[in-house]
Amino acid sequence: MSTFLDFNLPKSLQKAIDELGFTTPTPIQERAMPVITSGRDMMGIAQTGTGKTFAYLLPILKQWKFLATDSARVVILVPTRELVVQVAEEAEKLTKYMSVRVLGVYGGVNINTQKKAVYGGVDILVGTPGRLMDLALDNVVRFDSLQKLVIDEFDEILNLGFRAQVTSILSMMKSKKQNILFSATMTDEVDELLNDYFEFPEEVSLAASGTPLEKITQLAYQVPNFLTKINLLKHLLQDESLERVLVFVNNKKIADMVSNAIEEEYEGQFGVIHSNKSQNYRINTMANFQAGELRGIITTDVMARGLDISDITHVINMEFPEVAEQYIHRIGRTGRADKEGVAVSFVSPHEEEIQLAAEVLMEKELDFQDIPEGVKVEERLLEFEKDRKKIKFLLKRKKNDGGGAFHEKKEKNKKVNLGGPGKTKPRKTEPRNRGVEAKRAAKKKKGK
Repeated sequence: MSTFLDFNLPKSLQKAIDELGFTTPTPIQERAMPVITSGRDMMGIAQTGTGKTFAYLLPILKQWKFLATDSARVVILVPTRELVVQVAEEAEKLTKYMSVRVLGVYGGVNINTQKKAVYGGVDILVGTPGRLMDLALDNVVRFDSLQKLVIDEFDEILNLGFRAQVTSILSMMKSKKQNILFSATMTDEVDELLNDYFEFPEEVSLAASGTPLEKITQLAYQVPNFLTKINLLKHLLQDESLERVLVFVNNKKIADMVSNAIEEEYEGQFGVIHSNKSQNYRINTMANFQAGELRGIITTDVMARGLDISDITHVINMEFPEVAEQYIHRIGRTGRADKEGVAVSFVSPHEEEIQLAAEVLMEKELDFQDIPEGVKVEERLLEFEKDRKKIKFLLKRKKNDGGGAFHEKKEKNKKVNLGGPGKTKPRKTEPRNRGVEAKRAAKKKKGK
């Protein structure tokens, strides 16, 4: 088994690693080291929680040499404010015995304060695409001395709608630099960026997207509505083995609702993080959770990617994510660094489709449990659930109940006019998701 000593790091960097208590590199750190130190462009595919931050910081710092400039020599783009703070902190830990100036910039705080910090000189600049572009357009951040660009969690940067900012930033930079990109998934958009801006990148792939996370026990409950989900959450939290918990929901309003619902029974045990919370509140809540002063955090997907919070025992999906791949990123918060973890999902009827899609993606089924005795099953639907039901009913009605005129047109519309008499052809229907269809059919058969 290799150790960090095999990397032949400078003494100052090795001393920082030793003090942090790390001895063995992760697979992505081992594979990325020779590629990044060679100077070639690199594209890394690795799941969350695999040690990607050190995978690019270590080889960059291994080759660090003094240069008389106050402009950033390394720019690291990440999707969220929390990730800026985390990456900057990791860089500061590693450069404890080196003369390297690290700065993080992000939106939601006074830009003038950040401008002053940039003018003071920076070597490694970590930022969100939006704030970095603002500073570059104001000519505060310059890329004259840039040697390396790192884009971390690129698929999540795209999901958050920062594509235009990233391409604008890339167009401001000189082409002669090393480009390093990490993404948990390989998509057409990732491919497009590589083709446009990277020069013959070498791929370092740790695991295909959707690989089952073997150290995580995946449990699920079929729950009829949200009020029953709250009752079930309260019941499960009576188990003291749920020591460090992340509870995921799909939007800010529901995060606050869940927090209020459990506060009376679990007073002061859970924090809430979402984009409406101030930056200081979010950072303090995470720090309190990391220090063990909070039992858990209720959050939206802002927490699901990249953030390194250690020793999460349980991830609870109060709502199933709207994208199957996001399920994998959520549960990847637990079962990290060779530890076991548990993921629990509450699946209501309207969420079954996406749950099946996640199972197909992972090639693994969730282990469904019976709702425990003592959990009250509610009948009342909340307003947002009624809206979903109404939309589903209207769509169904539109599809199936078109009246007489609809039925008369139905046969006619099966043909497509190809521009000449008699040249008609049956219309091709869109292919359906065969994996999900097959799973649904199998489940129905099993139920009989």
